[in-house]
Amino acid sequence: MRHEKAEQVLVLARLLAANAEGLTLDEIVQRLNVGRRTAERLRDAVWRIFPQMEEKPDGSTKRFHIPGGIESSFNSPTTEELLALSKAVTHFKNSAMKEDGAAFERLEQKIQAAMRPQAMRKISPDLEALMRAELIALQAGPRAIEAPEMLTALRDALLRTRMVAFTYSRGSKKGASRKVTPYGIIFGRMNYLVGPEEGATKIKHWRLDRIRDLKLTDAVATAPADFSLTEYAQASFAFFHEAPEDVVLRVMKHGIDDNFERWQFHPKQTVEYEPDGSAIVRFRASGMLELAWHLFTWRNNIQIIHPPSLREKLTSELAIALTFHESPVAPARTSPPEGTSTSDVAS
Repeated sequence: MRHEKAEQVLVLARLLAANAEGLTLDEIVQRLNVGRRTAERLRDAVWRIFPQMEEKPDGSTKRFHIPGGIESSFNSPTTEELLALSKAVTHFKNSAMKEDGAAFERLEQKIQAAMRPQAMRKISPDLEALMRAELIALQAGPRAIEAPEMLTALRDALLRTRMVAFTYSRGSKKGASRKVTPYGIIFGRMNYLVGPEEGATKIKHWRLDRIRDLKLTDAVATAPADFSLTEYAQASFAFFHEAPEDVVLRVMKHGIDDNFERWQFHPKQTVEYEPDGSAIVRFRASGMLELAWHLFTWRNNIQIIHPPSLREKLTSELAIALTFHESPVAPARTSPPEGTSTSDVAS
């Protein structure tokens, strides 16, 4: 929208708020000296910004009015904004970040409670309809379990730069007490505390669902000044860091569709298109096992050029799965439905 159009929207909003009776479309045409179709577009634009605008019948025509002024309404959320927030609530509550989902839900409730009742009544029908019509697809995989009090303690440790102590149920020293300097928390299919053990420099990942009896210590400890959790996470295709390798993939011509330009294997990838219509994707990362698992989903649409170890890992995983599934499987035993005696079941 050009600047003059934006100015016309604001001028019309002021007119509709200042006139107690409201204005008809014909009056808008006269006041703004525009055509009727332009007047309709400007009215609709004002309505999107000020959803509390009222439409009142006046004989054979209609009048439009913004009650209560427009100053406070500039900060009122739109239907699209509330819809995005509602979807974020659902997404986080169904993911490994349930606590953030609960926080978003409380924010959503506060925003709706602060809205003018009239504006909320205007938005609610559209919001409910869109919420029923839009859904974030659920992905198969494990669901992380998190303890709210643990996340609170870890965030406290990060803010106060304190080392934490806990019992870890897995690892080389199963059930041993650990002291760790928290560098950050990574959320995903599983949630991890990132940081080295006391006296070490190697960064490790500690699954939150395997941590027990976490406590803050009095020891001051913090990540190095040059440590970036974002850069650290981007160095690996998955959670676990190994020696990084240069990865080169060829996406075959038949595997490239209209969405390929928006596809991301790695945040720092480069893409070069070949004369035959294929594309070469390059990036440097670790986490070859999970990368191999992901590349399987591309079937014959992608070819591993480098490193050879990635190709070997993919073929090895496929061989293991094939060997396991080649043998016939014995039929699973099924129990008769509740309330059915064994004599009622056909042999």
